[in-house]
Amino acid sequence: MKYNQQITLKHLLINNEKFIGLQFHSNKVLDALIKELEGIQWNEEFNMYCIPNRKASLDNIYSLFRGVAWINSQYFFQESRSKKLKETFDVSWYRKRTKSLSFKYCPESYLQKLELKKYSNNTVRSYVTCFEDFINYYKDRQIDDLDENDIRKYLQWLTQSKRSNSYINQSINSIKFYYEIVMGMPNRFYSIERPRKDKKLPVVLSKEDVKKLIDATNNIKHRCIVSLIYSAGLRRSELLNLKLDDIDSSRMLIHIKDAKGNKDRFTILSETTLTDLRSYYKKWKPETYLFESPDGDMYSPNSVGKIISAAAKNAGIKKHVTPHTLRHSFATHLLEAGTDLRYIQLLLGHSSTKTTEIYTHVAKSSFIGIKNPLDL
Repeated sequence: MKYNQQITLKHLLINNEKFIGLQFHSNKVLDALIKELEGIQWNEEFNMYCIPNRKASLDNIYSLFRGVAWINSQYFFQESRSKKLKETFDVSWYRKRTKSLSFKYCPESYLQKLELKKYSNNTVRSYVTCFEDFINYYKDRQIDDLDENDIRKYLQWLTQSKRSNSYINQSINSIKFYYEIVMGMPNRFYSIERPRKDKKLPVVLSKEDVKKLIDATNNIKHRCIVSLIYSAGLRRSELLNLKLDDIDSSRMLIHIKDAKGNKDRFTILSETTLTDLRSYYKKWKPETYLFESPDGDMYSPNSVGKIISAAAKNAGIKKHVTPHTLRHSFATHLLEAGTDLRYIQLLLGHSSTKTTEIYTHVAKSSFIGIKNPLDL
């Protein structure tokens, strides 16, 4: 059935009580029907009708408007967008911290909900760090007493402090997670403004610099880590999650499991890297993960970053080089070699070619044939 009228449900908190907000374009039919709902009232602050948030109220809404208007509940029934990760939830870094009486720490309920929602360990660390920054901005106030204006004031302070747009967005996510997920008040802050996303071009190394970087590593293990990230276009988390049987030398492919977006994919395996991996395996003998810490657990993300930074310094590379720089370089070099954008998208695991198209802005092949006006 096609409806010409729509009612959008919202979660509202009014005087610390939960209400269902009903947002719609006013007309005679809806204005008359809505007054039949028991407990319905108009709220000036939110500029919409609202009703106490009870199951009976929700049932009455669906029953009353059946066949009259479509009930849009996309903002009301919130589904988890977290990845169904197989990694072990680890907050040991949080437990081991030296506690200070002058510092407000993330509530235990926050950590429990992150675990139940199966958020990745990287996301957990980011959320906890950002949320603790927020609650310590308001050291002398209770968390549950803060409102949207307080959040806006904090975000304004972050902006004035020159924090990046990505950090501000992550802060908003961490704050919303507490009030909407932990406290059960979904979409309480749906009107909080977000900064525009930065549209920066990726940093890319030349092929020569990549070779210098690999040659500047300290040992065979570090060499394999750097060359594998570049030659397969891996994210750092994908490298760390690799297990021995993910390397398919018979087909010269690498099986990436549970990557971003909860997707599996295959990417290419370099013959040069495979030779190095065999030497590495004979010397280091990993048992589960391809790269393991000294105690046999998953290798540290920070260690990967330090390996690449140290190699870049040893190679005399002036650019700021990160694991993602190598992934960007992999994609750009493939594009410059004439590889179809669609294949690059598959190798990188992008959901859309629009994401992959960013490399057309940095690939030198995009500028071949353009004569500089100074040389005309």
